[in-house]
Amino acid sequence: MKPRVAVLIYSLAAGGAERVVSLLLPELTKHYEVTLVLMNETIFYEVPEGVKIRYLERSRSDESGWKKLLKLPLLSWKYRRFCRKEGIGLSVSFMTRPNYVNSLSRILGSGATTVLSERALPSKQYGGAGVSSRINRRLIRLLYPHAERILANSQGNRGNLGEKFGIEREKISVIYNPVDLKAIAEAVKEPFPGPEFGEAFVYLTVGRMDRGKNHRMLLEAFATIDADDRRLVLVGDGPLRSELESQAASLGISDRVVFAGRQRNPFVWMARADCFVFTSRHEGFPNVLVEALACALPVISTDCLAGPREILDERSDYARPLPRIREGRYGILTAVDDVEAMAESMQKMYNDAKIRKKYREIGPARAKEFSIEKIASQYLNLLETTLKGTE
Repeated sequence: MKPRVAVLIYSLAAGGAERVVSLLLPELTKHYEVTLVLMNETIFYEVPEGVKIRYLERSRSDESGWKKLLKLPLLSWKYRRFCRKEGIGLSVSFMTRPNYVNSLSRILGSGATTVLSERALPSKQYGGAGVSSRINRRLIRLLYPHAERILANSQGNRGNLGEKFGIEREKISVIYNPVDLKAIAEAVKEPFPGPEFGEAFVYLTVGRMDRGKNHRMLLEAFATIDADDRRLVLVGDGPLRSELESQAASLGISDRVVFAGRQRNPFVWMARADCFVFTSRHEGFPNVLVEALACALPVISTDCLAGPREILDERSDYARPLPRIREGRYGILTAVDDVEAMAESMQKMYNDAKIRKKYREIGPARAKEFSIEKIASQYLNLLETTLKGTE
């Protein structure tokens, strides 16, 4: 009889952590009897046949932070009862709030071996001075150490948990996010739904339009490049879209910037671009950089914590400062919030055909290091080791 495993996440809405879960579920079902436990009804990704779905609650995504906090004890007790009733031997949670529930239910006596997966950079995500940020920082310090194992999706994230939250580094393992390379290879063959760019050189970015992704800096950098034969395409949507459109107009570059909105298939856009640009202030592990590499797209990224340096220049110590611009092994890294460094790197990628050729040729090989098969194998080994360590 297969061991029973619960995978706890808020929802399977379109998002990075949710995508990781959707990719891992088919591999987990080969070795475990898996139940997917959700806290919200949204399911965007396909759930494999044979995976049971249970709802810990059916919450609204716009609930207030205080309501979410007050419900934690009740949800944790309900999850404790679920684990005991279903004989769950291993409980794996993804994202901060499910991690709280998972850890607290362990304290309450769920009986399940508990693994938490931290996807973001918590000191940045909860770095504000407000009450909500202070409470979340406190909860991470109090609850995370009770898990048998914590998974970080980058070395930078692991270091952040240890240095900022006092969690034993020996308890934290690093497994990078998986990328579905076969699906990407098929997706780039689909018909292109966007405008034709002709002979224009196309810079592309993909991501949610919020403060963390820092599209404002990208628009400022692009505005300094005085060339009619270049286009900047922004794929994605979010709360800052109208503000960014207004900024493009005020910079006088609206005729060279395309706001493509959210796209079901961003890879077909990558296949038609000349350079991928990424300007985040902080990350956990930006899947989109690996996806761009898989599409043989030269990459420029800010050297933010955490992930970009580990993807584009893995031989560099993530904790040491780099120069403002570094030509990494698999892409160019620039200082965070440095408009001039980003603009200079964009200009270099345009001018230097040799560097574009180098990155196009080496990118897909680097992307293979993050294939589902490799990453799923690492997950399975770690989960098995963790289970045996608690017997």
